[in-house]
Amino acid sequence: MTSEVKIEDLQLGDGKAVVKGALITTQYRGTLEDGTEFDSSYAKGRPFQCVIGTGRVIKGWDIGLMGMKVGGKRKLWVPAELGYGDRQVGPHIKPGSNLVFEIELLEVLTRDD
Repeated sequence: MTSEVKIEDLQLGDGKAVVKGALITTQYRGTLEDGTEFDSSYAKGRPFQCVIGTGRVIKGWDIGLMGMKVGGKRKLWVPAELGYGDRQVGPHIKPGSNLVFEIELLEVLTRDD
């Protein structure tokens, strides 16, 4: 069992890169390994914003989105230890679940903006 985030760039962006502490805006879809969708900003009809690299989101995002550029699309395979670990989250995420995310980076804001 590996505890590393696997990253696949589906489309390289050419905008600003994600750095620690940046406020990012994304569209994403989260699924279990069997393809069951457990969360999606598309389904909610609005992008998701978070501060990255500071522990506000799962570790897999903090690690997997570093250096990604605006306009890019990335697929992350997040092992349970870097996701929700041994916690049950909602109806779909069982303890020990590995997670898969497809993330589209729309905006990066840093302190100097």
